Amino acid sequence: MNLKSTAILLAGLLFASGSYAQQHSEQNHSKYVAPTDPLVQQKLSKWQDIKFGLLMHWGTYSQWGIVESWSLCPEDEGWCERRGPHSHDWYEYKKAYEDISKTFNPVKFNPERWAKAAKGAGMKYVVFTTKHHDGFSMFDSKYTDYKITNTPFKTNPKANVTKEVLAAFRNEGFMTGTYFSKPDWHTDSYWWPYFPPKDRNVSYDPKKRPELWNKFKDFTYNQIEELMSDYGSVDILWLDGGWVRPFSSIDTTISWQKTIPYDQDIDMARIAKMARSHQPGLLVVDRTVTGEFENYVTPEQSIPDHYMSIPWESCMTMGDSWSYIPKENFKSTQKLVHTLVDIVAKGGNLLLNVAPGPDGEWHEEAYTRLEEMGKWMNVNGIGIYETKPLAPYRAGKWAYTKKGATTYAFYLAEAGEKLPASLKPEGLEISAKAKITFAGNKKALKVKNGAIELPMKTVAEVGAQPAYLFVINQDPIGKRR
Repeated sequence: MNLKSTAILLAGLLFASGSYAQQHSEQNHSKYVAPTDPLVQQKLSKWQDIKFGLLMHWGTYSQWGIVESWSLCPEDEGWCERRGPHSHDWYEYKKAYEDISKTFNPVKFNPERWAKAAKGAGMKYVVFTTKHHDGFSMFDSKYTDYKITNTPFKTNPKANVTKEVLAAFRNEGFMTGTYFSKPDWHTDSYWWPYFPPKDRNVSYDPKKRPELWNKFKDFTYNQIEELMSDYGSVDILWLDGGWVRPFSSIDTTISWQKTIPYDQDIDMARIAKMARSHQPGLLVVDRTVTGEFENYVTPEQSIPDHYMSIPWESCMTMGDSWSYIPKENFKSTQKLVHTLVDIVAKGGNLLLNVAPGPDGEWHEEAYTRLEEMGKWMNVNGIGIYETKPLAPYRAGKWAYTKKGATTYAFYLAEAGEKLPASLKPEGLEISAKAKITFAGNKKALKVKNGAIELPMKTVAEVGAQPAYLFVINQDPIGKRR
């Protein structure tokens, strides 16, 4: 594949997906429906406390180093363009794409290494792509032959990779989640061969072909039931492909939803009831479909401009791509730390994507980034985990959280910035009698005229940080906004 072209396509996808997800999160802030099930409420509260998770996009597309699934989609959009020897003919291309499974053999697959690296970074939950839009199942589904256990990897003891991933992370104390695409561009009951698909949507009108649509609904239900009953405890069912939704749920003020031509109701009430019968308290995340089955909102590749009081999570990539590309442009540790702090200060979680390659291994640089984040989190995680946002949330280079009577003030330093002799937190009043320390350092810092004084010796002890955390305990008459 032409990697330069692929990078351009990826950039287009990131821009488009991020913009519609941002639009969605803003629209749904006031429409959010809080769960009433006490077990779901309890799990949602736990999830909101842990703040930082790992997402992994992995499938046969990794072998070509292309954007996940989307090159199959017959839409005239940048991220849907095809590259390679079969790009001139959609039918030939689809066959070549689906034939990747005949040679897919990720012999270096080692989920235990991933789990240990993620835990070392301070991550506490994982969401794994069990099936993307292309329909390739990364689990041993009995409802399709298009699956990981029908590839050359099938003889490997760890061939059922979803089971292995969830077990490895569960053993490290993680909450576990299954990404599952509602649309399936491989199964005949979604893209019915009688009609060629025109876009990402079902290729026929479900109202005119109810027997076909019911077949697809049952197929979807059955695959999700496999994941909910055969793979140990699961905490999150993370559903993607928001165009598969009831027609009545389409919000015409959101541009991408205007293009949905049919009612594609897969009966989420039935699915959620079944899933929770196997996994009590399960968080169901029917992305972009506002209502009782979107337990938290998921802006994509973007961070809301302001604090949001509803449960939310930004899903973002460590590099430029959701899926594996041979030469990835990873974000700096400073950028990743700032992203995490910004999100947590506004009330959200960060779900950070790392993409395994065709051999079943990550880029080594991804491990390095996680290790560097872990060093920062080991000292500063006290201001991240189990905290609540504190107004003004974000102000200039400052971000704020709280836990009980303790205020956590993060200073998001620029690259190479040296701390001055004093810093005044923006939008936060600090009593002259407040007890203040750097996280991980016991030496008390003084306050003068509302600014924190920073002795050179103490700054040297703390060392250079991508973000500095001040732990502030105000006196009884101190004022906090």
